[in-house]
Amino acid sequence: MRFIGFGKTLLALGTAATLLSGCGGGGRPELPPAAAAGAGREVPSEEYVIGPMDSLQIFVWNNKDLSVTVQVRPDGRITMPLISDMPAVGKTPAMLADDLKYALGEYIKDPIVSVIVQNFNGTYSQQVRVVGATEKPASIPYRANMTVLDAMIAVGGLSEFASGNRARLVRYDRTTGKQHEYKVRLGDLLKNGDISANVKLEPGDVIIIPTSMF
Repeated sequence: MRFIGFGKTLLALGTAATLLSGCGGGGRPELPPAAAAGAGREVPSEEYVIGPMDSLQIFVWNNKDLSVTVQVRPDGRITMPLISDMPAVGKTPAMLADDLKYALGEYIKDPIVSVIVQNFNGTYSQQVRVVGATEKPASIPYRANMTVLDAMIAVGGLSEFASGNRARLVRYDRTTGKQHEYKVRLGDLLKNGDISANVKLEPGDVIIIPTSMF
């Protein structure tokens, strides 16, 4: 009878431990580790889309007066000689160049227009946000082959009271229209040097870092 009672006690303790581990975020799936730098072939990401506050160099062939550098306004538009309030946000540089070519065609015969992005911010869907217990929470312009380690370096790492291994990554799946959450082991990555905890990021990812309860 004592043995049966002892077995029940062990079973209860095991169940409690399982519940506690689930409360710690262990139920979230993990993403596969990112390839080590230089180990794989880097590939370009999706074509860049112009965002608010981007700085654009607009070059009109053989016309210095129309070749200017402009900043995209917070409302997503630009103004340049002969053209006012041209929508720019959400377009690729090539798309904006085509629109400017069409608009300038009213004043110039067959204009040749190029658009070069000088300072990148990107649209919100192309940024990576890091919030919570970090030294400087920020929105970071996404770049090709970016990893969570790159993002954490950009924000200065974890704060003193961060619970790095309870962090989570929120990702929007554009094909299904659903939002998914993944476990990210920032404590293992940044404090223990466990490179297997480094994962590849995608445009629009949000990294949320909670503070420690103790």
